[in-house]
Parts: sequence; structure tokens; C-alpha cells
Amino acid sequence: MSECLCHGESFTTCASPTRRQWMIATVGASGALSLAAIVPFVSSLMPSERAKAAGAPVEVDIGKLAPGDMMVVEWRGKPVWILNRTPEMLATLKKAEPMLADPASDKPQQPGYATNETRSRRPEILVAVGICTHLGCSPSAAFTPGDAALGADWPGGFLCPCHGSTFDFAGRVFKNKPAPSNLEIPPHQYLTDTRLIIGRDELDKA
Repeated sequence: MSECLCHGESFTTCASPTRRQWMIATVGASGALSLAAIVPFVSSLMPSERAKAAGAPVEVDIGKLAPGDMMVVEWRGKPVWILNRTPEMLATLKKAEPMLADPASDKPQQPGYATNETRSRRPEILVAVGICTHLGCSPSAAFTPGDAALGADWPGGFLCPCHGSTFDFAGRVFKNKPAPSNLEIPPHQYLTDTRLIIGRDELDKA
């Protein structure tokens, strides 16, 4: 798992008897040196630890995540944002609704427990897959309200610089943008007040 802090299937190979005999003969003729050369090659065919873990749930400690800060963890090869929203960020969610394409999150881009205004289990903590629903680019933080590049009415949120899709602090897409739907909210649950698991919830749904 990779992690950063931002401020502001495997396969099996089978050898035929003929091939197996050839390998034994080769090792016998060449000795230990040839065997040493074969071992790394065979090892390279085995699934890596990273591949084995690609579909596994990920546990995250958010105890040191300050308000306004966001951390990024990897789950199934995807970046997952964990944003500790400030009261000011949360206040923009209601104001942004008239400008959003799916403010009530009618499209099933989230588990039932995250079908709410904040799209979260805890109001202040957003857990979202940081991949634009247009062409799979990765949006960036555009937290500053009234950003000159986004207009005076920009409430703050996320911008996909590839094609201009924008999302609010709940990962909801703004109207008339290339992205067809809100950002995905992955299955997740809190193990303690400061620790959560991404990729699994109470129904053991991943």
C-alpha cells in the first residue's frame, strides 16, 4: 500500500513431460550455475505480493489526519482519497446542490450508507475513489473557493485537469461536465474512531 499526505489474477504455468525432461537434462549438464540462472526466471512467473494483495481490503490509520488535510491510499490499484473536511467545506455542500448533476446521489456510485448529503459514514470524513468517471483520469485538489481559474462562484472541491470535470467536497459532479456521474464511494467501515478499513463493510461486501 502506498500512502501520501496532501495539504491545502494470477496465472499457472504447466510444463509437458518432454519439456520437463529437457530441463532436467540441461540442469544435469550445466550444473549448479544453470540452476541458479533458472530460479530467478521461474520466480518471475509467480504472482507478486503486490498482485496478491491487489484485491484485499486496506486498513488505514486516520488519527493524525488534521481538518482540511487529505491522504491517499491504494486499493485495488486505485487511489482512494480520505479527506477530513472542515466545517467550512461541509457548509459548501448544500450551497452547491443547484449546480450539481446528481445532488441526491441517485446513481448507484456509493453504498446505501453513503447515499446522503455528505456521501459518507461520518460527516467530516470523505472516502472516495479518486478517479474521474469520464475517462479515468485522476482529479486534483481545488480546495480554494473562488479560484480564479474556476470562477468566483466556485465553492471548492476537485478538478479533473484533463477535460475539466469538477466535483464538490462530497465527490458529486457539477452540471454540464464530461464526467457522467459522481465519484465512486468504496465499501468501508470504521474499526475504531481513528482506524477504518477500505474494501469491506459490515456485510463483508468488497
